This record gives sequence, C-alpha cells and structure tokens, in this order.
Amino acid sequence: MHIAPRLARRTPFFYGWAILGAAGSAFFVRNAAASLTLAVFMFPVADELGWSRTLIAGAASVGGLAASVASPIAGWLVDRYGARIVLGVSVLILGLSTVSLAWATVPIAFYIAFGTGRVMFSSPLQIGATVVVSRWFVRRRGRAQGLLFAAHSAGMTAFPLIAAMVIHAYGWQQAWVVLGLLVWGVALAPVWLLILQRPEDVGLNPDGIDATSDNAPVGGRPQPAEPAWTLREAMRCPALWLLAIAIGSLFLVQAGTNIHQAAYFRDRGLSAGIAAAGLSLNAIFAGIGGVVWGWMSERVPVRYVFAAVALVMAVSSALFLSVSSSGEALAVAALFGFSLGGIVVLPSVVFADYFGRSSLGTIRGVTEPFASLGQAVGAVLSGAIYDLTGSYHAAFLTFAALSALTILTLLIAKPPKRSQPVALA
Repeated sequence: MHIAPRLARRTPFFYGWAILGAAGSAFFVRNAAASLTLAVFMFPVADELGWSRTLIAGAASVGGLAASVASPIAGWLVDRYGARIVLGVSVLILGLSTVSLAWATVPIAFYIAFGTGRVMFSSPLQIGATVVVSRWFVRRRGRAQGLLFAAHSAGMTAFPLIAAMVIHAYGWQQAWVVLGLLVWGVALAPVWLLILQRPEDVGLNPDGIDATSDNAPVGGRPQPAEPAWTLREAMRCPALWLLAIAIGSLFLVQAGTNIHQAAYFRDRGLSAGIAAAGLSLNAIFAGIGGVVWGWMSERVPVRYVFAAVALVMAVSSALFLSVSSSGEALAVAALFGFSLGGIVVLPSVVFADYFGRSSLGTIRGVTEPFASLGQAVGAVLSGAIYDLTGSYHAAFLTFAALSALTILTLLIAKPPKRSQPVALA
C-alpha cells in the first residue's frame, strides 16, 4: 500500500519537504547519464576502443533527440498518472541502461544504452521531479527548485568522482556497473514510497500555508493570484516559445562545454587531476548557483534573473579561451558552473509562474524538447569543431555569442496576461 497519504497528514513538518527530498533523490541519480559523467569516460573509452570524441559525444546527442520526442509524452504521463509512477519507472530504466553500458563495446550498443539513459535524464526525470516540486511550492518555488538542483549538483559532483575512482582501480566497464547499482540504491525507495502528485490531494495547501493567508507577501512582494493556463492556451502565447528557444540555446552551450571540458583542459596541457577538479568545481558551483538564482527569482522578475544567468554564461564561455594555468581553469569552471545552476532551476520557475500548476506537466513536455535538442546539437557541435580544426576555439566563441543573443530573447519574454486568473486553492 502507498504510505505517502498517511505520512503527509502526520509529519510534524510540511510534507512538501519530503516530496522535495524524494524528487531530489531522482535528480541526484540521473547524473549517471549526465554530460560530466560521460566526460570522465571520454579518454579511457576512446583509448581502449579507438573511438573518436565526436562518436562518443554523439550518444548524448542521440539521446537528446530521442528525448525531444519523449518529452511531450512524459509531460502528459505526469499530469495523467502522477510523478510517482513516471519517476519510479524512469529510475528502474536508468539503472538498467547504465549497467548495460559495461558491455556496450560496439557503437550501436553504446548509443542505445547511453541514449536510453539520456532520455530518462532529459525527459521523465527532469519533468517529473520539477513539476511535482512546483506543485507543492508556489511562493517558495524558487528556493525549492534551487534545493532540488542542489541535489542534482551533488550528483554532478559524486558520479564523475566515483566513476573516476572505479575506472582508476578496476576499469571503465566496472565503473558503469557501480553507477547503475547506485541509481537503484539511492532513488527507488524514496520515489515509490513518498511521492504525491499535489498537496490538495491530501487536504494540504502549497507551501504548507493556511488557506486564510493566501495573499500574504513573501520576500517583500505581494503574491498575485496563480494563473491556470491550458496547454492550448499557453501554446498561443509568444512568451512560451521565446522562453523555449532561449532555454534550448543555453542548454546547447551547456552540453557543448560540459561534455568536452575535461578533454579541453587536457589539451591545454593541464593534468588529469586538474581536469577532474574542474568538473567537480563546475558541479559544486552549479549547486550554489541554483540556490542563489532560485532565491533571486522570488524577489526579482524571473526573466531578468534568467537574463543575468545568460550574461554570466556568455562571459564564462569567452573566458575558456584564455585558460592557460590550473588556477584559471578552476576559476572559469566554477563561474560556468554557477551559470548552469540558473539554466536548470529557472525554467521550472518561469513556466510555473507564467502558466500555473494545472497543466504544468504537458506544458513542460512541449517545451522540454528545445532543451533536449539544444543539448544534442551542443554535444556534437563541439566534437565536430575539434575534429575539423584540432581546437575548441571556434566552439567557445560560438557559445559566447549565442549566450549573449539569448539575453535579448529572455528580456522580451514578458509574462502573458489573462482576464480571469484563478486564485490559489
């Protein structure tokens, strides 16, 4: 029997925090298919199997393309059957696909296995976790999403480090098995036992507030009534597509940089230890950035905060070109990671703030393919530029320019207006 409904009424704290913890466990383990994790395998797999960097990175692109098709389905499933089922099945599949990579020694098998994991990473795990947290938190949505991404950041730090240690001690094939078992061990129980779709289902209100205090200000700002857009209505709004395009552009930069960051630092003459430390700092500062950007989005209009994220990403992309020492590499990796926290946290905030909670799963399902496609293009673009030119110079110039252009797109994506907003339940 599902014990969550009984727990929700008996916990001495707001049950949304338990939801956040369970969703966070799924966000933590999805890093088995993260670009930073794949980056750790880039050198040993290429060395042993004789594969090019473009070929290896292409698995992430294939997964991203598949996720762009799967996302609308995943969003509909979250709204129709609930995040618990979607997240639970996704964790099972992610663990299986990760373990199977140990025997994926031909390209087609590698693409199927990692691509499947990447679909779970980019589609049902991403949509399910962020949507269920957005449904349990409205006024504290920014910080809740920031904390959710902090769990992802912890996974971004842990999974590459664990993979690197196992690769060093036992080999890259054994490392995939360890990561797959970690996926199941960490997330299966919390997801199946604790997740509930929305607070109203168990007689609670978002944020744990009393129904009589719905209009109380938070962070010095009075809170407007929550919107309630259908998917069809939202799709008619230019803001939806402007945000989707901007998010896709920033995720192109993210994937194109993260997957190749360790290899780039090695190409610059830095040690494997510095390359690994750069990945760790990237992940740590992404977690810090997620909390900071999420907190800011509760106090400043979210599109302005998002534009600031794009600015930091543009600057850090350009700074990669000047890396020539260990200190510079670590500083740039940290700054880029800080911007990554924003591009993961703020989409969940902005779509919920603009369009409400009622159809959030299907709305995220329609917009998430832009992020998946961006990651697919970015992963291959960097590898192709390197294979053609022997350098990542043109890639980082492109990423800096694209991030700068995205600032304008975000600034003009104003919140849509409706004549009859729906008050909070």
